[in-house]
Amino acid sequence: MFGMEEDISKAEFSERAGAVKLRVQMAVVAVGALLMCAKFAAFLFTNSAAILTDAMESIVNVVAGLVSLYGIRLASRPKDSDHPFGHGKIELVSASVEGLLILAAGVAIVCEGAARLISPAEIERLDMGLAVVALAGVANFLMGSVSIHFGRKYGSMALIAGGKHLHSDTYSTIGLVAGLLAVSLTGAVWIDSAVAVLFGLLIISAGVGVLRKTIANLTDEADEGRLKKLLKTVSDYRENDWIDVHNLKVISYGSDIFVDCDLTMPFFYTIERGHEVSESLKAAICGAFEGNVLVSIHFDSCARAHCSHCELSDCRYRREPFSGSQSLTMREITGSDEFMSENKI
Repeated sequence: MFGMEEDISKAEFSERAGAVKLRVQMAVVAVGALLMCAKFAAFLFTNSAAILTDAMESIVNVVAGLVSLYGIRLASRPKDSDHPFGHGKIELVSASVEGLLILAAGVAIVCEGAARLISPAEIERLDMGLAVVALAGVANFLMGSVSIHFGRKYGSMALIAGGKHLHSDTYSTIGLVAGLLAVSLTGAVWIDSAVAVLFGLLIISAGVGVLRKTIANLTDEADEGRLKKLLKTVSDYRENDWIDVHNLKVISYGSDIFVDCDLTMPFFYTIERGHEVSESLKAAICGAFEGNVLVSIHFDSCARAHCSHCELSDCRYRREPFSGSQSLTMREITGSDEFMSENKI
């Protein structure tokens, strides 16, 4: 059952989520700005194309971080008459902008690296450049891990996208350091430009990944992970008069999760009893997720086809003998009314 104490707890969670996401993103932007300055300083000392591409990519990190910060700030606004589902979707827009910026940076880096392959430049003081790039890689990995952790905890696509971007920077940095070491040991300057091109291609791949994920969320693509979690929850907490649960959908708007489903109950239940049963299902669904979960349940009355697997032992209206319990599957729990009718479920 939902009580006032639980309602307050959910509201407090959403408010806290907005504050935490803002603090995390501000830290990401601040660290990104410091690393950008350090990388450009390293480029001025070394004249390395690979370090230049890393520094150019840091500009994207900072700009994208500021866009995400603005998006998270807007997303934390409470629901209003113009936005009855809240402002959470703005995070997906900011994450999409970040993906486009990452793509643009990747293309620019590939072009710069290719130009330097044709006309190599002399490289100096690689030892200092290596140290700066390596430390920046460690810092990016740590900040990316923090961003992904809180993004998953509070349902923030902007933080998750930013964190994965920082992780991709780290993996690219490993290759960049390896390339610079090869230049230092062999003196083959072309390796520096080749690493820059490879680095740019990896960044393009990261940008495509971010865009694919944000587009999937903007178009409300089914979240298989959450659906599987709901299937397990409904199966574990299923009561005898939950004859079946179907037409289940789940979407998210920032930290808010919206669940919609149909619940088939005995046709002779009163409205009051039906409400009690639905509250039990709501409690189970809300317990499966952290944060603010809004559940909408549509009631369906049972039919003769349900009798054979209805577990209500004291039903006076049974028209078919009980043949066995019916296990819920992903196919059934997400099936529409038409699907249920066609398959006589």
